[in-house]
Amino acid sequence: MDLLVLLGVGLLTGTTTVLFGFGGGFVTVPVVVWADSALGGDATRVAVATSVVVMVVNAGFATAVTPPGTLAALRGGGPLLLLLAAGGAAGAFATRLAPAALTHWAFVAYTAVTLADVLLRPGFLRPRGQAGSSVPPRPLPALVGAPVGAVAAFLGVGGSVMTVPAMRRAGHPMRVAAALANPLTLALSLPAATLHLATASAPVLADGALAGLVDLRAAAALLLGALPVIALLRRHPPRIPDRVHAWAYAGLLGVVVAAMALSGP
Repeated sequence: MDLLVLLGVGLLTGTTTVLFGFGGGFVTVPVVVWADSALGGDATRVAVATSVVVMVVNAGFATAVTPPGTLAALRGGGPLLLLLAAGGAAGAFATRLAPAALTHWAFVAYTAVTLADVLLRPGFLRPRGQAGSSVPPRPLPALVGAPVGAVAAFLGVGGSVMTVPAMRRAGHPMRVAAALANPLTLALSLPAATLHLATASAPVLADGALAGLVDLRAAAALLLGALPVIALLRRHPPRIPDRVHAWAYAGLLGVVVAAMALSGP
């Protein structure tokens, strides 16, 4: 039953990777917490680590099949990517040391704050640079890379949680903001995943499916569901009005806040 649920969530994760740039985090953390509830307080740490590994694969694949013209918006973004990677490594290291309850409730709090921000602060539901505006989108400053990478890796939420709202306010439509979130997520999640897989001391699952802090069975099921969906939606992208797309992003945040709050230790 757990595997069927994980496969189903993998399908959803593939959809959110393409539509919202969520390589895994927001969707996978709650379900892995549920699937590994037998670990007690360690379930959140394992869920965060598993989510990061899923993000590496999903974000890498989504980036590989993104049109080069879209990725051109990141041209000259090398310093941003390097600082994201550095922050991702720091955040993953902090996850290994932090109490599980802190990671869990920080995830809930950050997601709730992000939801309030996108709904209440101007610039997300209708960003600058659209509707005929002559103002071009702004690039993300490189200095945001380290804090974004650290927070995203520590909570297992992925780069899209912070970068999609930032790119919306810089003037990008949702379609482009979500696509650009994938290479940014890949940059921060790759070093974080390496650290999680190399963790020496880890909790024990009954089926012995952990590698470091990563639940390999859960990760494999999630990816089995996600990757075909990513390939399909990149080949045949859905046409969603930009405003509807933005509201759907906010709605998904609300669902995740509720799911994580209800599954709290």
